[in-house]
Amino acid sequence: VTGSLTRDGRLMIVKSIVMPDIPNHHNQQLGAKETGYGDENSHAVLISDVHVGSNTFLEDAFCEFIDYLGDCSEPVRYLIIAGDLVDGVGVYPGQEHELEIPDVYEQYKCAAKYLKKVPKNIRIIIAPGNHDAVRLAEPQPALPEKIRSIFRDDVVFVGNPALIEIDGVRILIYHGRSMDDLIATIPNMSYQHPAQVMIEMLKRRHLAPMYGGRVSIAPETKDHFVIDRIPHILHCGHVHTIGLERYKGVTVVNAGTWQSQTEFQKRVNLDPVPAYAAIVDLGALDTRMIRFA
Repeated sequence: VTGSLTRDGRLMIVKSIVMPDIPNHHNQQLGAKETGYGDENSHAVLISDVHVGSNTFLEDAFCEFIDYLGDCSEPVRYLIIAGDLVDGVGVYPGQEHELEIPDVYEQYKCAAKYLKKVPKNIRIIIAPGNHDAVRLAEPQPALPEKIRSIFRDDVVFVGNPALIEIDGVRILIYHGRSMDDLIATIPNMSYQHPAQVMIEMLKRRHLAPMYGGRVSIAPETKDHFVIDRIPHILHCGHVHTIGLERYKGVTVVNAGTWQSQTEFQKRVNLDPVPAYAAIVDLGALDTRMIRFA
């Protein structure tokens, strides 16, 4: 913050606020290889907000996606889910009327059956979101053992947020609930352009830069939302719309949802963009969106 003090020295008149941001030369700091980032023969698939258990879960599209993982020509080695694998229970008023599966454990059992069909050579990584069976306050821990035991043994469960490294590529996974606060506060931000909101996180070097808003922040001794190590990829969900941008060398991905519009979403004027997956070449970080419908 730059500015000038009043004569009595009790107040500061702010002239400008300089964001920490990401340096333009950060590729060297990331340790990226001269010839690329990760394994050029390796791909990762990024999705979010599956919402198994909802009566608006797009089962046919998701099954088509699972079939694609078994038949695709790209060497897919990872499937990363950025929260809200299931619809949960008691998340918003009247949700019980929009559930196909009213028991949260049965929702996870159903999700596990879908993911069991994913080829064994693809490592599945799951982070929680605000619909999952963990505490609502962030940062959120990984799903509890009672739920993890439902899934096949090779599934990796991480918290929210989580910084992982696969084949030399750092991926920062955050479900993205703080986007509600950022969209409500920063001019010209909208749910239809989630990548722009995520870029604001990178500029601030913080995933949840506001306190006292819609996001409940747990009183931790360490701030887990600070973006200390700059990722190659920032992967979010939550808003149910898609976004794909590059910002100062960081690939910004929001992969949307696998749920059509619910009655609650109609009331809050949220128009989802469902049934998309982001396919990332971990060698060059080339990313494309594929729709399954």
